[in-house]
Amino acid sequence: MSRIQTTFNQLQAQGRKALIPYVTAGFPFADITPSLMHGMVEAGADVIELGVPFSDPMADGPVIQKAGEKALGMGVGMVQVLEHVREFRQRNTTTPVVLMGYANPVERYDQKHATTKAGSAFVRDAAEAGVDGVLIVDYPPEECEAFAADLRAHGMDLIFLLAPTSTDERMAQVARVASGYVYYVSLKGVTGSGALDTAAVEQMLPRIRQHVHIPVGVGFGIRDAATAQAIGQVADAVVIGSRIIQLIEDQEHAKVVPITIDFLRGIRKALDA
Repeated sequence: MSRIQTTFNQLQAQGRKALIPYVTAGFPFADITPSLMHGMVEAGADVIELGVPFSDPMADGPVIQKAGEKALGMGVGMVQVLEHVREFRQRNTTTPVVLMGYANPVERYDQKHATTKAGSAFVRDAAEAGVDGVLIVDYPPEECEAFAADLRAHGMDLIFLLAPTSTDERMAQVARVASGYVYYVSLKGVTGSGALDTAAVEQMLPRIRQHVHIPVGVGFGIRDAATAQAIGQVADAVVIGSRIIQLIEDQEHAKVVPITIDFLRGIRKALDA
């Protein structure tokens, strides 16, 4: 059983919802990510989504795009992201870590780090670093069954996005290969855009659950305790990314972790209320 499944099982037994904060690795400072991850856990995070910086992040809005550009400018790529996870694992062996990103950095890593052994260098090294799940935005489910099987063989989950436009057929395709949880994108558009329509999310989740029998997290557009609480009433997990990036983007080094902890504690309190 993966760390992600164990975490969701424990939360379900407690009648609680998962808090899943997202941050771009290497942002806003190249060395801060492991400390920030520990702070998120201290504030009540159940799973951490770590964004892999990429130059053309098509699902991300300007806030996360800018964060990725800044991290890339400081030399943060997949090698450094995996190093962040390794460092985090020295003190935390229980909180699941999910890498969220795009096909290009994964495939480039495989090209550069391939060995004579069969299988993906990325999957091997991610498992060794302590990664628990991978969400590759531009990997369609019908094209990555082998990748999903390789991840599962290494104790990791492959997580997919679903959107308001997803058809029943697409949900069924995702259900065949997804594990850990699925991430429902609550808005048509990119991260950080638009106002969240909680009623529309509430209507969509039963449809998703007809096909998907693993936890459903909801993200894109959750910015405060009130929206997190509303989504927590209907979803298994709440994902928050752009708002965290905005809070920390212009902060001095010493303030990044305390500000994140303070914000997430408010979200955690609302989810548990």
